[in-house]
Amino acid sequence: MKPIICLIMMLPFFIFSQEQISGEVLEANTENKTIPVAGANVFWLNTSVGAVTDIDGKFTIPYEASYKQLVISYVGYQTDTLTINQQKYIKHYLKLSSVLDEIVVTSRKQSTVKSYMKAANVITVSSDELLKAACCNLSESFETNPSIDVNFSDALTGTRQIKMLGLTSKYILITTENVPSIRGASQAFGLSFIPGTWVESIQITKGAGSVTNGFESIAGQINAELVKPSTDHRFFANLYAASNQRIELNTHVNTKVSDKWSTGFYIHGNTHQEKHDVNDDGFLDMPLYNQINVMNRWQYTNPEKGLVSFINVRYLNDAKQAGQVNFDPDRDKFTTNFWGSEIDTERFEVTTKFGYVNPEVPWQSLGVQFAYSTHNQNSYYGLNRYDINHNSVYSNVVYNSIISDSRHKIKTGLSFTYDHYDELAITTDFERSERSFGGFFEYAYDNLDKLTLTAGLRFDTHNLLGEFITPRLHLRYTPWEKSALRFSIGRGKRSANIFAENQNMFATSRAINILNSNGNIYGLDPEIAWNYGVSYLQGFNLFGKKGDITFDYYRTDFQNQVVVDWENPQEVNFYNLQGDSYANSFQVELNYNMFDDFDIRTAYKYYDVQTDYLTGKLSKPLTPKHRFFANASYVTNTEEGATSRWKFDLTYNWLSEQRFASTQSNPVEYRLPEESPTVGTLNAQLTKVFSPKFEVYVGGENITNVRQSNPILGANDPFGSNFDTTFVYGPIFGSMYYTGLRYKIN
Repeated sequence: MKPIICLIMMLPFFIFSQEQISGEVLEANTENKTIPVAGANVFWLNTSVGAVTDIDGKFTIPYEASYKQLVISYVGYQTDTLTINQQKYIKHYLKLSSVLDEIVVTSRKQSTVKSYMKAANVITVSSDELLKAACCNLSESFETNPSIDVNFSDALTGTRQIKMLGLTSKYILITTENVPSIRGASQAFGLSFIPGTWVESIQITKGAGSVTNGFESIAGQINAELVKPSTDHRFFANLYAASNQRIELNTHVNTKVSDKWSTGFYIHGNTHQEKHDVNDDGFLDMPLYNQINVMNRWQYTNPEKGLVSFINVRYLNDAKQAGQVNFDPDRDKFTTNFWGSEIDTERFEVTTKFGYVNPEVPWQSLGVQFAYSTHNQNSYYGLNRYDINHNSVYSNVVYNSIISDSRHKIKTGLSFTYDHYDELAITTDFERSERSFGGFFEYAYDNLDKLTLTAGLRFDTHNLLGEFITPRLHLRYTPWEKSALRFSIGRGKRSANIFAENQNMFATSRAINILNSNGNIYGLDPEIAWNYGVSYLQGFNLFGKKGDITFDYYRTDFQNQVVVDWENPQEVNFYNLQGDSYANSFQVELNYNMFDDFDIRTAYKYYDVQTDYLTGKLSKPLTPKHRFFANASYVTNTEEGATSRWKFDLTYNWLSEQRFASTQSNPVEYRLPEESPTVGTLNAQLTKVFSPKFEVYVGGENITNVRQSNPILGANDPFGSNFDTTFVYGPIFGSMYYTGLRYKIN
């Protein structure tokens, strides 16, 4: 990764100075393996000027002739002080502080990295991890990550929803380069609108996020960093084809226009036009669809003046058709001949980011973000119509500096958001505008050894939510070598977009009711929750191999929640919480480099998610209490200079029973048991890298051919009173195999 990317990871807005020194920090080992040390502290002795190495162990740090001694430190390694007499590239090897002469410690670069130094519980997923599966869009990017749960939202649209800490994606702040992107109208399908090849890395933050990104985050934050025109391949192509006749193409073309300007043109297209009905229920197992997604990205860098900027322009057109196999939209739309659905989405967005660093005072920086998007969806589900137009404006200004020295950092700034919604839900129009203006202050303390703290507070005034304060706190303490004990607490507040976030309810015969409607948004009050968490990360060396184990416990307590009540099979009811609602999440995860170039990752997760419904306190439907996850990956020929290699990846997921919402008032033939069966799925992928330019991959999803036998309730009478497509607990299609190729020119 080039120096400019190191700077992006070091600060939220990009730091440059007139004179710089770049380098990399590696682990010293006896087998001449290149093992980057990510998260190492690099700073000039007796100054406040410092940096942190990125996932590739690389760094860039301001330089002046008066700087002579460079300190490099990391927990579990010996601290070194280098004498620097001239501006040059530095390549330094750190020794393990606990290594014995008789023990050889080896490992390889990890595709998923957990920070030992950050106050927040952040997991960084690199592009190498994304390539372990058929990652064609962001919703499919978490198959090999145990912190995120992925499942289908219904039996029709093929839409995958994600969960974190037992809560669905609406409680997760999902950003693209720290600009909120999957929200409002895009909540249901937006994850499928970000192609996987556009993503350079993903940062997953458990618990309340930073106040700099707004007040909406409750369960955590997922941030996708996109590839940069200046560092991405000059040409990249990825062609994908699956046994279900799904075809995708991704093409990147990047050009250096001048010494300061670079531009990239990114095209994504996918199509699926084959009708499948494996379970013979008369309905398509997956929708027919076409998507075209185009982005033009510009990057400006001027290190001499401390300037960097990005401009993105993107257009998307997505069309889906679902329903009965014999449904013809030209003939059967809005009739009872055959049940069918069409979802047509058009989206346009412009995003800009600008960063300035004072060349004379490199710890002072200013960042400006601005985004505009218009999202238009026209859709119908059988006889139910749902249209939404969402226009959004987002702006954020952040100033970074220090107090006294680099151990005390501050961020402060202002933000403004505007959202206008115009919806037609079945036969009723809903229209509203939301405006918020806020200011924030965040203080970070880092003693470069034992303790890191980030405390933030923001104040916002909102035309519908009122005036309110959002506090957030993250604390990290290192009790002993290669360990991190973390604590976090934070408050979140959000508007519930009940129709956009629950579109699967339109694909049922249920009546939709909004109860106790005295609030400002659909007659409901805003959602407010506190999130508390504690996490412990311990690294270790066992039989000369590296590993780590993590214990996470998080609890979310809702002060108010817009309850989505499915317990009456003839209705779906929305109302303000009357009682308790909480989500407890416990996870233990083990990562271990079992032998050379062979890594395993296992995790066990327990959920206790309870809500007081009108019928009493119940666990959340379709949320398994227990989950087991295992992933194994092996790479051959990792020696430096090797070009040809094989990559093997295997992922297993097991889910315990999941509670069905009550169907007891249905006729006997339309009743479901109280719980689903357990589900276990196995995915595998094999990649042959022929050269740095060309590779071919083959794989399979759900290769054990697990299938839900009755995903649609009342499929024999779709216009009857018992039709419901939302009781989905596992795969519908069965096994799916795929192949693809990647070609790149650097």
